[in-house]
Amino acid sequence: MIKTDKQEILEKLEELAERIQDINIAEYIELVRSPRRMLLINFIAGLARGLGIAIGATVLGAIFLFFLFGLAQSNIPLIAEFVAKIIKIVETYM
Repeated sequence: MIKTDKQEILEKLEELAERIQDINIAEYIELVRSPRRMLLINFIAGLARGLGIAIGATVLGAIFLFFLFGLAQSNIPLIAEFVAKIIKIVETYM
């Protein structure tokens, strides 16, 4: 009974060691110890997010304006007047 408990513990320890190696905890600890590297990685990630937001907003804005121009040309009385006002405001600021 004592030998099986020791074997069980050893097996659990080996499994734990394998899991720690799988998650690369050593690389994470190295990253945390190096503030410059962490700042650089976070800075680059922030730039990527900002660029993605800018591109996404531009594409969505262009699609929105495309539909507004289409509505303005369809001559639906109430919608066309409203859209025409919005288009004039947008063209004024362009």
